[in-house]
Amino acid sequence: MTAEAVAARTAVRELSPTADALRRELDHRWPADGDRMREIARYGLLAPGKLLRPLLLVTAAEATGGSRDQVVPAALAVEYLHVASLIHDDVIDGDDLRRGQDSVHARFGIPDAIATGDGLLFMVFSAVAECAALGVPESAVLAAVRVLAQAGEDLCRGQVQETLMAAAGPRDSGLDAYREMAALKTGALLRGACRAGALLSGGTAAETDAVTAFAEHVGLAFQMYDDLLPYLADASVTGKPGTSDAANLRPTFPVLLAHRTGSPADRRRLEQALSGGLSPEATFAALHEVFAATGALELAQRQARDEAEQAKARLAALPPTEAAGVLAAVADLTVRRDR
Repeated sequence: MTAEAVAARTAVRELSPTADALRRELDHRWPADGDRMREIARYGLLAPGKLLRPLLLVTAAEATGGSRDQVVPAALAVEYLHVASLIHDDVIDGDDLRRGQDSVHARFGIPDAIATGDGLLFMVFSAVAECAALGVPESAVLAAVRVLAQAGEDLCRGQVQETLMAAAGPRDSGLDAYREMAALKTGALLRGACRAGALLSGGTAAETDAVTAFAEHVGLAFQMYDDLLPYLADASVTGKPGTSDAANLRPTFPVLLAHRTGSPADRRRLEQALSGGLSPEATFAALHEVFAATGALELAQRQARDEAEQAKARLAALPPTEAAGVLAAVADLTVRRDR
């Protein structure tokens, strides 16, 4: 087993108690006997998942000298924001599977799903405000609220940019546009979680900037690898339909790499596959064939892992604590999700 694989398993083992505690807190706050909106929110929040974003907030707080107990409400707030975005994304994409089970709109209907997602967004701010009652200075709470509000705005901008890229196709999209989209759509909440955790903990400016830069690279690595998962793992690992990106004609990371490195014939095949004239299954198969011909999957994996390595390098500014080591291991885990 490689050192990276060992580190990834270590991260899972060391984060499990925190994840279990956060899940118990979610179960307590969202009881099964709540009204319909709370029933729907509970279904989305307690679905199988890694709780990566709240775990990053807690671990970033600990890595910058803070207390886990003081930031739990803010960690839950990040999950509210994340799950709200997933509910809305699944409606936009028409995905009926999420985290290995029916998506929220598939189970409860589109109108109630949208309303519940909206409700979770408003609950983000009241949850962060709870930290003031746990001893966090109000100035730090306000700073964290601002960071998460900006993260939410960035996430929405990234979603719109992804739609524009799908309309433009691989010929008129590019890797620079992709990186900007990924930094917004995926990186925003990871960056917001880490930065908010450091602010709530009273971390120094250098420490706060370090975990923010760490999260920016993790966000890119996460999105790059996420785009690969349909071709590396089945739906039991990804928790969503393997043909989702193909069905929505998205120029994902391996598509753009194959378009840049492939022959003119490869480019034509990519553009034809994403023209909308094929079924999702046929589109997926055609893309996979071009990826095999161009080596795009292998190249994409190397670039995603390079982003993870850059993320770990940013942690050198932190004290050498167990929490900092867990953050480094999370970076490795980000690009090893097909295991």
